[in-house]
Amino acid sequence: MSAVGITPATWVEEARVSAARHLLEQGSEAPKQVAAHCGFADADVLRRAFVRHVGVTPAEYRKRFATISE
Repeated sequence: MSAVGITPATWVEEARVSAARHLLEQGSEAPKQVAAHCGFADADVLRRAFVRHVGVTPAEYRKRFATISE
């Protein structure tokens, strides 16, 4: 993996977190649903991965970046 600098597992996790970020910004799905749609085992695994890659919890991220649709 020296060519890309990350392991395949890290790449997959980053892709899943990226997809979760999009869902959190655009929708109102519960964390459990976001986790399932993005390939995480459950909301707790999503939360831990999200904090590892983004630095905040999914709930905090949604508060900061969710698009308000009225």
